[in-house]
Amino acid sequence: MDIKTLHTLDTQQPADCLEWCTHPDFPHHFICGTYHLEEGETDFSQPPTRRIGRIYLYKYDMYLDDLELLDTIETAAILDAKWLIVSNKCLLIAASALSEILVYELKNDDRLHLVDSINLASDGDENLLTLAIDVRGSVGSGSMHTENLIASDSRGMVSLLTVKHNKIVKERTWKAHSFEAWTCAFDKWNPNVVYTGGDDTFMHVYDIRAPDVQQTIKNKCHIAGVTSFLSFSENCLITGSYDEYLRIFDTRSWRQPVTDLQLFGGIWRIKPSKCNRKLLLCACMYKNFSVCRINDDHNELKLIAEFNKHESICYGADWAPNRLCNGGQVMITCSFYDKKLCISSVHE
Repeated sequence: MDIKTLHTLDTQQPADCLEWCTHPDFPHHFICGTYHLEEGETDFSQPPTRRIGRIYLYKYDMYLDDLELLDTIETAAILDAKWLIVSNKCLLIAASALSEILVYELKNDDRLHLVDSINLASDGDENLLTLAIDVRGSVGSGSMHTENLIASDSRGMVSLLTVKHNKIVKERTWKAHSFEAWTCAFDKWNPNVVYTGGDDTFMHVYDIRAPDVQQTIKNKCHIAGVTSFLSFSENCLITGSYDEYLRIFDTRSWRQPVTDLQLFGGIWRIKPSKCNRKLLLCACMYKNFSVCRINDDHNELKLIAEFNKHESICYGADWAPNRLCNGGQVMITCSFYDKKLCISSVHE
């Protein structure tokens, strides 16, 4: 596999989040979120540090190799984001370091417009971070009027929310982990199942149909914090962890993973290619971005390429939805302290 860097950008602030737009009207758009700790100055009434950030909206035409920065939003630090299609509207849901979930609408003027927000800290705790979010049915759901959202935070809490007519409502919150709940995800094939992963090394499975959310599985196959999930196919869940292993689980039998692959560096994100789902782009924090292939039976993983152009923590990663005219794919990656964003072509 050949990976060639097409563009390198300075994000000005540490970059940790990338998401390519899923709406068919905006196939060339993606966002980058940043996270910067701003030291307090002489005003001792303020906290010693502030977590500030930006959301950059880019447009990259893969066929013309044309890149344009469309919009920059100053906000609290952004830790995660997902695109969501509701009633054919293109929404960006962003998790902030001020315990907020922000809802933006991408309109035809190529700008992100804030339409709603919600604070997950019922006690006003400014130190609560919304760490991860996932949406249910974000692809191909243009005819739906409501969507579900799940969010995890730095207290180990998980919240189930609903988005309806651009408005976000919290339905329920529960304690999932003893320390940070680094990640959460819906099972894309079973709308009643939610996965959560925490710094306590546990992976939990919940049934959200009951008024009081019920834990059905408590899995301890990981030996460090659980950081990422990919609901890959029916009965197939792929996980990433600080323990450096990419794992495949059969959701009908949780005793042991079907297989695993050590990638080193700690796995922060797992993104399947939108053109060839067998290709998985993994952000291996302290090593690189790695591309793996999963086999047809979903019981084998193989490392097939490594991207080593970043010089600090590898966090954000995603794939473009379309192939280039010459048959290649495009991936985007970003890293933290070197404030670098790369757009690269990938040829199998």
